[in-house]
Amino acid sequence: MAKKLYVGNLSYESTPENVRALFAEAGEVVDVAIIMDRETGRSRGFGFVEMATDEGGREAIKRFDGFVFQNRKLTVNEARPRTERSDFGSGGRTSRGSDRSSDRSSMRRNRF
Repeated sequence: MAKKLYVGNLSYESTPENVRALFAEAGEVVDVAIIMDRETGRSRGFGFVEMATDEGGREAIKRFDGFVFQNRKLTVNEARPRTERSDFGSGGRTSRGSDRSSDRSSMRRNRF
């Protein structure tokens, strides 16, 4: 059974290849994903490594949690399942903000 790990505090210069090479020291690596910012295309400084076995996952956590890699102290732990996000805070502000700006422009017109 594969073990998916969260890897935090990655250097912004980290690549899937050099992260894979590091984690291969603990066991077989199935996949590496570095999370990128959609707008800038830059790394967000964290990612996920999928190890081939639970044993490899445990070994990677033991070896690399707190390990300094590319001048950054890594945080490595078992990845948690993604939780559902509510609509609150994810898009509601945009529509509210646009309503507000139209209110402001109408206030300016009616001020004088």
